[in-house]
Amino acid sequence: MTEPQPKGSPTVGRRERKKARTRAAIQHEALRLFGEKGYDRTTMEEIAEAADVSASTLFRHFSSKEALVLTDEYDPLIIGACRSQPAELGAVEAIRRGILGVFEHMSEEALADIRVRAELAVSVPSLRAAMLDQLAQAIRDVTTIVAERAGRTSDDFAVATLAGAIMGVMLAAELYWVEHPESELFALVDDALAHLERGLTL
Repeated sequence: MTEPQPKGSPTVGRRERKKARTRAAIQHEALRLFGEKGYDRTTMEEIAEAADVSASTLFRHFSSKEALVLTDEYDPLIIGACRSQPAELGAVEAIRRGILGVFEHMSEEALADIRVRAELAVSVPSLRAAMLDQLAQAIRDVTTIVAERAGRTSDDFAVATLAGAIMGVMLAAELYWVEHPESELFALVDDALAHLERGLTL
C-alpha cells in the first residue's frame, strides 16, 4: 500500500519506508478481518497471523486493537503540508491546500481502508469514545496552525472557535461520506472548507 506524501516533503529513509509499509500491511489485514469477522470477534493473534508478523511486531506498531482503527500516518503529513503553504494564505485556504497536497495521489486501496476505519469508528461504541480523544487532539493541532497563520496565540478564543469550525465541517464531510458511499471524501472535505470560507451561508 502506498502512503500519501505531501508535495515537497523530504525523502524518507529506507528504514522508515520499511516501517511504514509494515504498519500499512498490518492495518490493511486488520481492517479486512474486521470486515469479515466483525471488530469484537477479531483477535490480535489472528491479525498478526494474517499479516504474517509476530505478535511482538504487531504490538510494536499498534499497542491495541483500537489503535489499528484510529492510528494513521496522515496527521503529521497534513500539519506539515499546511504549515508549508504560502504565508499570505488564510488558515482555511492553507488547510484546504495542505489536505489536497497529501491526499491527491492516494490509492484506491488506501481510500477503501479509510472508509472501513470511518465506518468502524462510528459504529463500535468503544471506538466512538476513543475517537473523541483523537478529535480533541486534532482540534489542538488545528488551533496551533490557525494561531500561526493569524499571528495570534493558541489560547485566543477566536482562534479556538475557528479551529473548532474547521474540524467540525471536516467531520461533517466524513460522516456524510460514510452515509453516502457514492460520494468522494476529499471533494466533500474541500467543499466543506470552501463553504466555511464563505461563512457557512445557505
